[in-house]
Amino acid sequence: MPHTTHTISAFQFFDNFPDESSARIYFEKQMWNDEPVCPYCGGRHITTLKKEGVYRCKSNTCKKDFTVRVGTVMHKSKIPLRKWLYAMYVVVTSRKGVSSLQLSKELGITQKSAWFLLQRIREACSDDNPTKLTGTIEVDETYIGGKEKNKHAYKRLNAGRGAVGKAPVFGMRERETGRVIAFQINNTNATTLLPAIYNNVEKNATVYTDEHRGYTSLTGYKHSAIKHSAGEYVNGMASTNGIESVWAVLKRGYIGTFHNISVKHLGLYVNEFAFRLNEGNVKIDLMTRINSMANGMMNKRLTYKELIK
Repeated sequence: MPHTTHTISAFQFFDNFPDESSARIYFEKQMWNDEPVCPYCGGRHITTLKKEGVYRCKSNTCKKDFTVRVGTVMHKSKIPLRKWLYAMYVVVTSRKGVSSLQLSKELGITQKSAWFLLQRIREACSDDNPTKLTGTIEVDETYIGGKEKNKHAYKRLNAGRGAVGKAPVFGMRERETGRVIAFQINNTNATTLLPAIYNNVEKNATVYTDEHRGYTSLTGYKHSAIKHSAGEYVNGMASTNGIESVWAVLKRGYIGTFHNISVKHLGLYVNEFAFRLNEGNVKIDLMTRINSMANGMMNKRLTYKELIK
């Protein structure tokens, strides 16, 4: 029988996680597989303290107390775990993202706290060591905001003159699976674009790009370029329509949900959208997607000071 995927409504979510204890148990199971591990030394000789959710490492060289938050993006957060988990649910199920203002209202916290929480969730969405793409790969770069004169002619929004941000984003989409790797880049020169492809796409794959000169010297692949400037968007099997649809989703979030994203933090938002595209497949159960996000929280840290400096 074919596998039936499961989604859950907000009401079902609250039934599944009715209190703080149920959320804590979820995170402990997801991150420790029910057996506490010391985040400081990796020790497994652990004792449970009287306060629920607090543990102590019994290693002679450690003896530190910890909770499931330590060693994750939730480290030192005072926001209840149940609210963290609901925020993850909202991020996974909101195709265009959720604003910090909206989330603050849903969680009953300040907008500042909601923004910091969301930035840490976006950090958890990052894939530091992605599996290389194979098969047919569509490659493209886009600009979120930026001076119109700095863009390719066919990518201009014709929104008038002046700076509205200056951030290029690079992306690759595996056509057969829809898997996406995307990240913010400093420029669109060949010295930036080519290593990004070499590091993320298996050799001998078929690579489709536009005619941007940064791709001209690409070697080691079956490379075809689409001449967008001449009005060409499909040439046989060659097109970049798939990766351009990724940019369309990202820009709808930028315009419709966030309205403005600073260049400094853009990479975190790209993490979120790439994660949602990769984990948002209708064939993947909703809780499996949330589990993947929870796994991404481990061994990562993002402080408020780092964000605002």
